[in-house]
Amino acid sequence: MRNPTAFLGEEYRQLVDQDLDWRIRVLESPSMPWSEIDGKRVLMFCSNNYLGLSNHPRLKEAAHRAIDERGVGSGSVRPIAGTMDLHVELERRLARFKHADASLVYQTGFAANAGLIPQLAGEGDLIVSDELNHGSIIDGVRLSRAERAVYRHADVEDLRSVLSKAEEHAPSYRRILVITDGVFSMDGDIAPLDRISQVAADHGAMVYVDDAHGEGVLGPGGRGIVSHFGLGRDKVHVEMGTFSKAFGVVGGHISGSKDLALFALNKSRTWLLSGSHPPPVAAACLAAIDVLESEPEHVERLWAHTRRFKKEMRDLGFDIGRSETPITPVIVGESSRAQKLSSRLFELGVFALPIVFPMVARDKARIRTIMNAALTPEDVTTAVAAFAKAGRELSLI
Repeated sequence: MRNPTAFLGEEYRQLVDQDLDWRIRVLESPSMPWSEIDGKRVLMFCSNNYLGLSNHPRLKEAAHRAIDERGVGSGSVRPIAGTMDLHVELERRLARFKHADASLVYQTGFAANAGLIPQLAGEGDLIVSDELNHGSIIDGVRLSRAERAVYRHADVEDLRSVLSKAEEHAPSYRRILVITDGVFSMDGDIAPLDRISQVAADHGAMVYVDDAHGEGVLGPGGRGIVSHFGLGRDKVHVEMGTFSKAFGVVGGHISGSKDLALFALNKSRTWLLSGSHPPPVAAACLAAIDVLESEPEHVERLWAHTRRFKKEMRDLGFDIGRSETPITPVIVGESSRAQKLSSRLFELGVFALPIVFPMVARDKARIRTIMNAALTPEDVTTAVAAFAKAGRELSLI
């Protein structure tokens, strides 16, 4: 009798044979510069915890207080009985932080993209997407009934060409939505959002930016890519982000006009049909905004470490691509080489995971490092030394 689930093991074993499988390591401590992973004390060099806020005392205190005062759950979805005063205050404070008219908090960043994109564009519309956009954007676009077009990565002239051709479409598109990541998570480069937004405006298109890796990192006070380029809300209509990276907690959000927030909360099924954030999560997110507004040294230290690490890795001869941000890929080519480099780094006390196909091209496997403001200069020295030793042993430099 045929086994209908045989493909599960077969396809997994194929991934293992090609060094394309995820090999999960377990964090057994808070996410800190030096963490316990699989029973070993190692230097954390691949988390999204850019500013080290996931273990910040102000965030922990806020979470504990919220549990005492509000409990551990809201008891419902947001539109029914799950909107608490903490959620309302978080959206108010986030909008102020983002210099936007309104913000809306989603359960995750993925939920924001998957829930909102299909509502912004549908049948009779066109979505134009950067070819290296994040998987959550791709899935959001696929859920839409809109037609789709892709422009070459960060290529504004190619975007212009795509939009010019779209104007010739018959019948005319009702709406055109241009979507881009703000910071591209695999390469660490920044979208030319100033020029993208101008080209989109020239063609009457909406602009949606996923700034998950930009907020807390780019712009004055870590306010993100829209602030980084000094753009108005008439240029960037949807700014999406997450609380799970630089903010150190979890959750997604969008910022823009009041109309956008009201539209999204009435139309996004991921928002309407998912339980709201537990009180300690919302309170910790609020505390993270407080920290960003009152402790600028975290962003400053993040960039100081980033500049030094990039220079020393380049001086060693590593290929770190076109990164402009605290994401620094160490590109080694074949997936097996990335797996071996990651394993050797772990033996040397540095935790940095490999990124392989299909997340990157087959010949662009890499170790993706992400800098953390909580590191010390000595920690950066330790990491560079480990990369140098492993790189020489594996003939990568």
